[in-house]
Amino acid sequence: MNAPVLAPLTVADLEEVALIENVSFTAPWPTSAYVTELTTNRLARYVGARIDGALVGFGGIWLMVDEAHITTMAVLPAIRRNGVATALLLELLQEARRGGARVATLDVRVSNLDAQRLYLAFGFVEVGRRIRYYDDNDEDALVMTTAELESSVQLAIEARLRSKVVERSERG
Repeated sequence: MNAPVLAPLTVADLEEVALIENVSFTAPWPTSAYVTELTTNRLARYVGARIDGALVGFGGIWLMVDEAHITTMAVLPAIRRNGVATALLLELLQEARRGGARVATLDVRVSNLDAQRLYLAFGFVEVGRRIRYYDDNDEDALVMTTAELESSVQLAIEARLRSKVVERSERG
């Protein structure tokens, strides 16, 4: 599999985003929410991952003062476990740094163990729980955060993960 090519999402990508949303989430965001995010939310930054021209994943953050909040991340099920989510999250954390964020945070369903494993590999730790956070089934959300983004620990974690992404892409 070719390495993903990362680029900012645009409104033209939203048909493909909707396809990924619908196979990834029990309560997908409507396309209109993404239109707002991409055209009027000055806090929002979204990136897509393409392989052979097709959108296979995407993620987004909100830059709020000194914090980057990961709003969403999804990869097509058939493409998962090939480093796409890792590449996306590495780019989102770089975008967070470019935007002046000190830390990154996120909410994740307690049942989404695959996502939790990814976040733990990036150094995120659980710092709280939002009870009955998700409207579709009243599931709790774990609140997770990174160490300081510029800390030697966080930078070392990301450097190790980045080298794995490069290694994987070189193997093809």
